[in-house]
Amino acid sequence: MQVSRGVPALAAHPTVLTIGNFDGIHLGHQRLFTLLREKSRALGLPSTVLTFEPHPREFFAPQRAPARLASMREKLIGLAEAGVDQAVVVRFDQTFASLGADDFIDRVLVRGLATRHLYIGDDFRFGAARAGGFDLLSARGRALGFEVEAMPTLELEGERISSSAVRAALLDGRMDHAARLLGRPYSMAGRVIHGDKIGRTIGFPTANIQVRHGRLPLSGIFTVSVEGLGERARPGVASLGVRPTVTDSGRPTLEVHLFDYEGDCYGAHLRVHFLRKQRDEAKYPTLELLTAQIRRDAELARSWFATHPL
Repeated sequence: MQVSRGVPALAAHPTVLTIGNFDGIHLGHQRLFTLLREKSRALGLPSTVLTFEPHPREFFAPQRAPARLASMREKLIGLAEAGVDQAVVVRFDQTFASLGADDFIDRVLVRGLATRHLYIGDDFRFGAARAGGFDLLSARGRALGFEVEAMPTLELEGERISSSAVRAALLDGRMDHAARLLGRPYSMAGRVIHGDKIGRTIGFPTANIQVRHGRLPLSGIFTVSVEGLGERARPGVASLGVRPTVTDSGRPTLEVHLFDYEGDCYGAHLRVHFLRKQRDEAKYPTLELLTAQIRRDAELARSWFATHPL
């Protein structure tokens, strides 16, 4: 998948386009990308996604913005897996936020991306003060030579499939429900970095995975599977949170203890799939009590894998 930063002043070729934040790439997003790919093949044009960094809600109200389900790197991985040909990442700043609806159509859709067919969600708004919507896009599209389709919201057993619904499921520890909305277990990806190496001193060495999320959409102790170390996924147990027993930094960390693995994985890019939540994070008065709890966590995860093999 080709990735570019910013919309060019003049497009190199026409595109079939969709626009959105696509946080988490849930089943609704995936359905949209299927339509995008089908139309791109029919027209012989590249399927293109226009997305934003930061999320517009992070720009306008950072304190009230929701926790991200995916970092930008994770989002781009998901778009590539969805079969998108190219992703255009726009920096959402004051200049872009001030762009009027008509200017957005002229500069971005027509000149910058040469849009021939546009897919949007049924609640899509654009331009300064969110002035533009489906009716304006359709009218301008007929005049300027592109078609617009709005995709209705998908539901799962009467529930609207949305990034907000996924966040709510993760926050409540309902990992199975989050997986149903996503079409797969929720995952985080990152590079293994050096940590404080406390785990190996207490008999539970861990892979310390770099976290790119400013705020975590979930926290606690989880049964996980890990991709990136060989051809098969590996079972393990993970801690995601601020590690209150060993530090007061408040910095989020993701640590994974891989079962029956003794290799060196520093620098590897791993993907951690959260299969089941075991418990919330807790602060223990001594390292010995924490070690005993980690042992119980590992045993519980091993027991689960005994009846749910990878």
